[in-house]
Amino acid sequence: MLAAPEGARVLEIGCGTGYALTAIATAVGESGLVVGLDISDGMLTVAKSRLQRAGLRARAFLIMADAVALPCAAETFDAVFMGFTLELFADANIPAVLGECHRVLRSGGHLGVVALSREGAGRMVRLYEWAHNRWPVWVDCRPIYVRRVLEDAGFVVIRAARERMWGLPVEIAAAARP
Repeated sequence: MLAAPEGARVLEIGCGTGYALTAIATAVGESGLVVGLDISDGMLTVAKSRLQRAGLRARAFLIMADAVALPCAAETFDAVFMGFTLELFADANIPAVLGECHRVLRSGGHLGVVALSREGAGRMVRLYEWAHNRWPVWVDCRPIYVRRVLEDAGFVVIRAARERMWGLPVEIAAAARP
């Protein structure tokens, strides 16, 4: 849904081991630029190795930082992507993270989010949330209302889909910065 074209400048927040970052770097081609941001030095080390093995290290930069205060200039990126990252932030920090996404995206830029969803919450979501509350170190994220938080942050959702993973609802959304 993000559909980052050749030549695009894309930021992935919470790039982790670089799996999606590698796909994005391939999509934007040699004229594009990808920045992977993660708070974990260990994850960035793995991402760097993955990019090197794929021959994509020259078009990707890795930054260790917190998404609550992105170390990027305003209107730098054509797109921002977060896959199973937004729901890791405390509810109180989600508006700040999305505000930072809004700030670093150019006008008309796109934000792609894949996250566990509270929409259609059923027994599996309640069980998952119970596990999250009991063992937050191992079950570190929790379902959120994806569309609502994006719209509350001033984004316009242009495409959305719902999937299931291990019986849990997952929302995939592409939104635009007006």
